Amino acid sequence: MAKTCHPENTAPIGRRKFMETASLVVAAIVSARAAKAETVAQPVLSAETPATPLVNPGKPMTSDLTAAQVREALQLEPNQTCGFVRNTYKSKLDIAPGGLPAPFAQGRPLGTALFFMLTPEAPVKLHRIMNDQLYHYYLGDPIELRLMYESGATERMVVGPDILSGQRVQFFIPGGTFHTARIAGERRWFLGGSTEWPGVDPARDVELGDPEKLAAEYPEAAEDIRTFPEPT
Repeated sequence: MAKTCHPENTAPIGRRKFMETASLVVAAIVSARAAKAETVAQPVLSAETPATPLVNPGKPMTSDLTAAQVREALQLEPNQTCGFVRNTYKSKLDIAPGGLPAPFAQGRPLGTALFFMLTPEAPVKLHRIMNDQLYHYYLGDPIELRLMYESGATERMVVGPDILSGQRVQFFIPGGTFHTARIAGERRWFLGGSTEWPGVDPARDVELGDPEKLAAEYPEAAEDIRTFPEPT
C-alpha cells in the first residue's frame, strides 16, 4: 500500500520520452535539409542569363516574330507556287515504275513534306498538284483557301488556329484539285506545312492554273479565281 508508483503508469511515461526524442530528431533532420537547400544555387532565367535554345525568355515570343525572322530561322526560299518553301522530308523508299497508275506510273518517292510561309506579297498561286496533300497550320495568321475540285464542286476553307470557329489545323486536298490561298489576319504571315503522298516530283506533278480558263469551268468561283491572291 506504501507504493506510490503503479506499474500501469510507467508505460505512458516511456512513450512520452520516446515521442519527445523522435520529435527532436525529426526537427534536426528537417533543419539540416533546409540549410542544405538554401546553399544550392537555383537557376535564374532572364534576358541576360544564357539559357538553352529551347527555353530563353530573352527571345521574341512567336506572336512577335516577323516574316523575315521566320524565313531566316527556317531557311525558306522563294517558291513558284507557295510563297517561301523548304523541303524537309523525302522518303528513302521509292514506288517502282508500274507500281501506281497514271500520272505516277513512272514511279515516285513514297512521300514528301515541306514547310511553307505565305505573305500578302507571296500567296499560294493558283495551281494544282497531282498528289494528295495535307496542309498543316503552325504559326501566324490563318489563310483562306479557295478550292476547285475535279468533280466540279468548289469550296472555301480557313486553315488556322481558331478551332472553335471552325478553322482547321489540318486540311486534306485531294490530288488534282486546283487551289489558291491568301492571308486572312493581322500578323501578315502564315507558316504551315504540307505532306504529300506519293511524293511530289515538281517537274511532273505541279501545274499552274489559267485563271480565265478555270473561271469559265467554275463560274460560281470566277470572281475568287481572279482576285483571291489579294489579302483580306
